[in-house]
Amino acid sequence: MASNASNSSENQLETIDMQTDQPEATASSSMACSQPSTSSVPRTAGESLSEFVLQLDDYTPTMPDPVVSYYMHSAGFSSTDPRIIGLISIAAQKFVSDIANDALQHCKMRGAGQTKKAAKDKRYVLTMEDLTPALAEYGINVKKPHYFA
Repeated sequence: MASNASNSSENQLETIDMQTDQPEATASSSMACSQPSTSSVPRTAGESLSEFVLQLDDYTPTMPDPVVSYYMHSAGFSSTDPRIIGLISIAAQKFVSDIANDALQHCKMRGAGQTKKAAKDKRYVLTMEDLTPALAEYGINVKKPHYFA
């Protein structure tokens, strides 16, 4: 009896899938007729990655290559290929940027509850109070010391 219920639910799912797939197919086929396609061959992930690596030559990362090479070497990874160093530099820049953006959002959320007497002054200060929860989202635990010297 349970197998009959599961079979009927599977049939319903197939019917729903077929119903949703059919309008999409007709919409995409009508769009294909009205607009010429730019490329008829789908690109693979390898092709887009190779194009991205070629674009790395023109990009100057924020973090200098010797700094990235030093930290790569201290982590146990050494590479002399400048494309690899540039790729890791961009990944590190994205990571730092995401953390800074999350800390800014925490600062804005914390400041939203305050009074609006300084509405025109929109300066934000990066504090440990905002940075700690942003880093915690990425699995980095930071504890403030008990006292400052």
